[in-house]
Amino acid sequence: MQEIYLDFNATTPIAPSVVEAMTPFFTNHYGNPSSGHTLGRAAAEAIEDARCKIGALIGCDRNEIIFTGCGTEANNLAIKGVMLSGDRPSGHMVISAIEHAAISEPAKFLQRLGCELTVVPCDEYGVVRVADVEAVLRNNTRLVSIMHANNEIGTIQPIREITEVCHQRGILVHSDASQSTGKIPVAVDQLDVDMLTIAGHKFYGPKGIGVLFVREGLALESLLHGAGHESGVRAGTENTAYIVGLGKAAELVIGCLDESMEKMAMLRDRLHDHLADAIPRLRVHGYGAERLPNTLSVSFPEVTGEDLLRRVPEVCASTGAACHSGDEIASATLTAMGISPDVARGTVRLSVGWTTSEEEIDKAANLIIDAWENLVASV
Repeated sequence: MQEIYLDFNATTPIAPSVVEAMTPFFTNHYGNPSSGHTLGRAAAEAIEDARCKIGALIGCDRNEIIFTGCGTEANNLAIKGVMLSGDRPSGHMVISAIEHAAISEPAKFLQRLGCELTVVPCDEYGVVRVADVEAVLRNNTRLVSIMHANNEIGTIQPIREITEVCHQRGILVHSDASQSTGKIPVAVDQLDVDMLTIAGHKFYGPKGIGVLFVREGLALESLLHGAGHESGVRAGTENTAYIVGLGKAAELVIGCLDESMEKMAMLRDRLHDHLADAIPRLRVHGYGAERLPNTLSVSFPEVTGEDLLRRVPEVCASTGAACHSGDEIASATLTAMGISPDVARGTVRLSVGWTTSEEEIDKAANLIIDAWENLVASV
């Protein structure tokens, strides 16, 4: 059985050139980057080179790049780093109802410690309204964290506009760009955010490496206390090989972003057209809003997404966010959009990537359509 991978929002394969760039740092260049000898200096230089490449990708100075163990850690560092700074946890923070658990869970944790939390809704398309954010800002609001693009349905959020209203009141803004980086342009100055999260495995780098962009002059409370790694913000010996891999992945994105966006949008729309032509009442979540070019979240009538995917083992896809795929309850995103439980249960997320071909799209569509027809006929 030849598998067709349509779950690029969950993770991407590591690009061959990324593996090639990483390999020497598992074998020959194994020095501790903090060591002053030749091997240590080589590792330190490789890290700084990667820092420059990531800075070039998102348009920031290399000194504003903090390497973390993953996107989740970067999100935790951003949120806790602001809300835990000072004598005790305090102040008010705002997140949206469509955030990944890597944002919502640390926010709830801080709420248990005494911080105030407001969760703003989204509209029926899965987009957070600027006016809703502005309406809940308080005198003691310290941080607003809204994702750049939703991981389930792909809707792109109005971060620049949100940042504008927050900065007018001196409020910091963080955005989780794990899902958007590598798929669309992500520039910190254009978004005007104070902090931004990147996850390496979402754009053909390795798992286990992430980045938090922290604008120069912003001081955060550390999550990990120890030696003064990463400008004193994130203690722990740097994961040189994975950092090098992330830098190489950033370099690849810079070289092919426009072309890949066009190709992915074509493949996504081709898949949508095939499915919509054969399946009456197929529903596309977020349709009508600006979306990531690779993401197609669709609800199949009269079946559940889980049952449908079980019928097509050749197609690797998910019913929502990968970390929640398989749950019987509707996702937070679909619930926030007002999607009914029946429609939510029929949802499948199909996401394409750099290596997806038209032949794979056509074959996957035929397999899914056949499976849906057989399921409906058996009811």
